[in-house]
Amino acid sequence: MQRKIIERELTSEGPKRDGGRRKGRRSVAVNLAESPLSWLHSRGHIDNRLFDAGERLRADYENALLSASLTMRWDPVRIAGPAGDTGLSPTERQIAAKQRFDGAIAQAGSGLSDILWRVVCAGEGLPDAEKVLAWPARSGKLVLKLALERVADFYRIK
Repeated sequence: MQRKIIERELTSEGPKRDGGRRKGRRSVAVNLAESPLSWLHSRGHIDNRLFDAGERLRADYENALLSASLTMRWDPVRIAGPAGDTGLSPTERQIAAKQRFDGAIAQAGSGLSDILWRVVCAGEGLPDAEKVLAWPARSGKLVLKLALERVADFYRIK
């Protein structure tokens, strides 16, 4: 995982988002490249099962190429597959990932899929997602856990 560490002033509500720090104030090192899901996991807010479910969902989201593209694709053309290849073409793998993603989001349900997509796939922090969804502060973590439980059941993660 790429690291982009910066120093931010530590306030009672967490690190200041505007960057920088004033002299004599406490500060904290923040990794801007860390995903919100891995942040929650590394601090013990979600267990391994929920983290694995979120990572599987994010991988399916990325493999299905659902995020916005900024330019044309420069992927190399596959001539012959390696040993143990599933036999699926890149397009078939993309379709399968899209079907898994859609199934996992449907399993989460309409009330839970919003926070799930925002935090896991779009990489928004919980406070930002709560604000956009007009939810009370600190409610997103509970709802995200419920959504990840359903996604873990969908992926059959023990």
